[in-house]
Amino acid sequence: MSTDPRSPLDALGTLAVQDVEIADGFRHVEVYTLEGLLTILWHGPRDATDVVLACGGGMGGLLGPADGLYHDLGIELARRGFGMLRVGYRQPNNLPRCVHDLVAAGDLASRGGARRFATIGHSFGGAVAIQAGLVLGEHCRGVITLATQSAGCEDVGALGVPLLLLHGTDDEILPAEASGVVQMLAGGGEVVLLPGAGHLLREAADDLRARLPAWIGDRFAAETSSS
Repeated sequence: MSTDPRSPLDALGTLAVQDVEIADGFRHVEVYTLEGLLTILWHGPRDATDVVLACGGGMGGLLGPADGLYHDLGIELARRGFGMLRVGYRQPNNLPRCVHDLVAAGDLASRGGARRFATIGHSFGGAVAIQAGLVLGEHCRGVITLATQSAGCEDVGALGVPLLLLHGTDDEILPAEASGVVQMLAGGGEVVLLPGAGHLLREAADDLRARLPAWIGDRFAAETSSS
């Protein structure tokens, strides 16, 4: 992302941090910087080795698509012993800074013990998730995109980890072909078309809530069994 020798979290130029436990295993973290407020909702144990980094679309947000998918996913992953950090961008729709935000959240998790990551992003966030996966390098174990755009995904061929691309057949903003383009650029990956689902994927909510924890669990389990 840059030649700055500082860690991604330190390179934010943090002015102050607030970190509040709002429920057992659920924290609200706010990182104040001169370039905006980075918000993190953190599910699961602070010392989790396996952590998911989740991000929203071009307008930001913390809920994800499908009527709060990220909240429910965070609860389920925490139940399985994984961590999940839902990231609210400092400057939505600014791709380099949004990627920095996601990687900085991973840096924060690594200070508690995280060593393996999966990334997930919706719409514009699909490009963020892919680029963050590239930055994380050997620490990334999988990337999920939800109704992704193809812009910003041009380097996906260097990702080298499992890639799952989910897209609604009735997406009114980004056609399902966008995920096909990303698959072509990647030279692989799995495209799953969700019949009748629009851009927010509400029609596939139950499918996503069942599919994603299983896919993520398999990625981390595969790493564990091979290590």
